[in-house]
Amino acid sequence: MKSRFSAAWIILFALVLIWGSSFILIKKGLESFPDNELGTLRIIITFLCLSPLALKKISSIPLKKLGLLALSGITGSGAPAFLFAFAETGLESSVTGILNSLTPLFTLVIGLALFGTRTRWYNIAGVFLGLTGAVGLLTVSGGGNFSFNLGFGIYVIIATVFYAFNANMIKRWLHDIDSITITSVSFFLMGIPAVIYLLVFTKFGQHSVHQPGALVGLGYIAILAVAGTAVALILYNKLIKMTSAVFASSVTYLMPVIAILWGMLDGEPFRLVYIVWINLIMAGVVLVNTRTLNLKGMWAAVFQKNTNI
Repeated sequence: MKSRFSAAWIILFALVLIWGSSFILIKKGLESFPDNELGTLRIIITFLCLSPLALKKISSIPLKKLGLLALSGITGSGAPAFLFAFAETGLESSVTGILNSLTPLFTLVIGLALFGTRTRWYNIAGVFLGLTGAVGLLTVSGGGNFSFNLGFGIYVIIATVFYAFNANMIKRWLHDIDSITITSVSFFLMGIPAVIYLLVFTKFGQHSVHQPGALVGLGYIAILAVAGTAVALILYNKLIKMTSAVFASSVTYLMPVIAILWGMLDGEPFRLVYIVWINLIMAGVVLVNTRTLNLKGMWAAVFQKNTNI
């Protein structure tokens, strides 16, 4: 059990590193391709990367599960790929990070409302504590600016609702299918329609030939697709199965920390107040994953210690 707990935290921090860098990759990709092409390319490249795995796995999937896997692909990857790309045409990446931190909250609410998820008061407290820390960190790092364009922000909020529904769906309805199969087959089912859309309904051919820096932009999107989608989703789906949908989604709380580190590497100053918010985030994540909280035992230990002084 202890090794399983340690593995869950290792996966969580790996996801933080990968997804914490995704917003800058989207931003770079948008310099060469419009948002609809970026979203489609992200799906297609992931589809091509995972197709060999999908071809091995798909025959073992019961027919009634294929619909759920298609739904998982759309809510967990397909729709958010377009929503985030479009949102970043009108939002700063820091604001996108703030809104993305709503994912654990929606995961908790949807789990309670639609999936009958049981939780404890301190897990709920952890969700709000982590959200407070994430918002505080991003607000401070952004110079105290917490304003955003709701017209673009609503797309990120919709994406977080999709993420939340998908996380609960995997935990409840796809618990008997391994994470590699879920990820590879869901993209296999989305891949062909995405290829048709890109070639028939977009100007990708013109952009890829005439747009300056198109090859470099395609490289950024490829990194985003392979690392930030294919590999990350396999790890994320595995984390959901190992822990809970809420704990897995709490990765969004820690992603701003990576954004701060990227800023430091780019010459931005580090502020001591960051430590306060980072510790608040970590406390929230720990509470979310706490299964038993023995407050009586904690108080008894403190009281015993004080009486022995």
